[in-house]
Parts: sequence; structure tokens; C-alpha cells
Amino acid sequence: MLVRLYALPVGEPLRAALAEQGVLVRPCRPFEMHAVEEWIARTFSTRWVSEFQVAMAHQPCGCIIATQGKRVVGFACFDATARGFIGPMGVDPALRQGGVGKALLVTALEHMRAMGYAYAVIGGTGPQEFYARTVGATVIEGSDPGFYADILPEPGR
Repeated sequence: MLVRLYALPVGEPLRAALAEQGVLVRPCRPFEMHAVEEWIARTFSTRWVSEFQVAMAHQPCGCIIATQGKRVVGFACFDATARGFIGPMGVDPALRQGGVGKALLVTALEHMRAMGYAYAVIGGTGPQEFYARTVGATVIEGSDPGFYADILPEPGR
């Protein structure tokens, strides 16, 4: 899917509303990598850990996290799988539908816009309705599997 970064919703009200509930949305810091990697592996997949590591390997880092009570509850990476791509991203299943995913997505896209991108690509989209409703993402015809063809299996699977 394609996102026009010049037509994003404003992220600050989303982050402020979550902060009132004790959820902070902010860039991940290098010294937090191991805690976030462990959470991503446990909650989602080791494949996403690999993409997170790439996102954290450049400056500024390419990962926004959501925390609650000093624990990770969500993340959104960019410039990981490929330049200009957003994802992977995920939210703790117990906090879905509460605005965390929307705030993570918009915040990550705001960072991409600040870096000079005009568009972002959401590769391997799962919840297409969420992306369309949240940031006006549109399907890129003929792009499935696209970049994700011929993927090696995760270790042990």
C-alpha cells in the first residue's frame, strides 16, 4: 500500500490521549534494543526481530515504540525491510483497538516525512482497512507478493 506523507493526520493529539492513559509513544533508544527484541520475538516473530535490528542500525533510528509502565506494548519500524517502507509494526493484543497502533503508525510516518520522504510503502499489509482508514493508504496493484517473494523460513520451522 502507498501512503502520501504530505496528507497525514496530526500525531500529537493521538500521543497526548494515550499519555493520559499511561501509554508513551516515542523513538526506541539503542540501549533498549534487547528488551524490545525479546518482546517482538515473544509476541510476533523472529523475522520481525531481524527487521527491527535493521531499523535500529541507522541514525536516526527507525523504530517508534509504545510503552506502558516501563514495558513495551507496541512498535513500528521504518526503513527496515527496504528504504521508504513502513513496517513491521505490532501492538500487544490486549491493547488493540485502543489507538496505540494508530499513534505508532502516524508517529513513524511523521518521522519519515521529517527525513524528506513524500511517500511511504506499507509492504506485506495485513489489516488493509486499518491503513486505509488511519492514513489514507491505497493498494499498489500487482505488488503481492512483490518484495516478499522467495522468503526463507524462520529457523526451526
